[in-house]
Amino acid sequence: MVAMRLAGSGSYLPEKILTNHDLEKTLDTSHEWIVKRTGVEERRMAAPSEATSDLALKASRQALQAAGIEAKDLDYIIVATITPDTCCPSAANWLQAKLDAPQAVSFDVTAACSGFIFALDVARRYLATGARNVLVAASEVMSRVQDWTDRSNCILWGDGCGAAVLQADGGKPRFIDLFVGSDGAQGENLLLPGGGSKTTPISHESVDQKRHTLRMIEAAASVRVAVKYFADSAIRVIEGNGYSLGQVRHFIPHQANLRMLQAVAKRLDVPFEKFVVTVDKYGNISSASCAIALDEAIRSGRIQPGDLVCLTVFGGGLTWGAALLEF
Repeated sequence: MVAMRLAGSGSYLPEKILTNHDLEKTLDTSHEWIVKRTGVEERRMAAPSEATSDLALKASRQALQAAGIEAKDLDYIIVATITPDTCCPSAANWLQAKLDAPQAVSFDVTAACSGFIFALDVARRYLATGARNVLVAASEVMSRVQDWTDRSNCILWGDGCGAAVLQADGGKPRFIDLFVGSDGAQGENLLLPGGGSKTTPISHESVDQKRHTLRMIEAAASVRVAVKYFADSAIRVIEGNGYSLGQVRHFIPHQANLRMLQAVAKRLDVPFEKFVVTVDKYGNISSASCAIALDEAIRSGRIQPGDLVCLTVFGGGLTWGAALLEF
């Protein structure tokens, strides 16, 4: 693949923390029940005044600073999200305006929880055709698309953003390979049914039917499929490039569910200690989870020069993918 360097990363989590004990007050659930089934202990909630592009703005400024460039240097701004500020304009357009970067082409990528890797794949293709600096921001306000009476689903999700600046050069950290895949025939397993052309115009009936909130169908079957694609994607970018699973120092997965991540580690036959885990404190932030976990692992010093790092994701659509980096 074309040389692509991770020039800088950033992340932002809203200040408000919603704990499992808070949820006990409104749902027939308990802290112990949620932790046992999901691993989630708390999650972040965007303030009423915060939209997806607001979270992205703060994470993007961090990434730009880490890369040592300014917004005026960007050629493209790509936002991965399923919760844009508005259906039109895109969240990326709102972010472009807030960054004051009118020279940058801006648009959204929609690939659910796999969005960060899909956006990275788009970025590398622009870098291959002459772009110098591409900003990718994976940003979600998942709290706005929840049925907060559905204890099996709403307990999983949180809000936040992770961002990265990509450049076309041979320096490190460098992306060795990227891979993405999709299967639209299974798209109804994780679905946000309302708001699109299939159910417009929005009506009292569609709201009463909760068609504008996220639905998870056949959760057990989805977990089995997810574990397979998480693992297969990682193997493809690792062994497909002549490396062994044992050479990878850190696995940074989409933070779907702690039990699911443990199952992925078992399927790959690698120690779970190699997995970067943030689901306990942030929950599932869809496309942003993997990007936030990557930035935290970099800033905390967990990732060191010379480390091989594998990002692996799976999401609704269905979508999946992986990336292999050398630091």
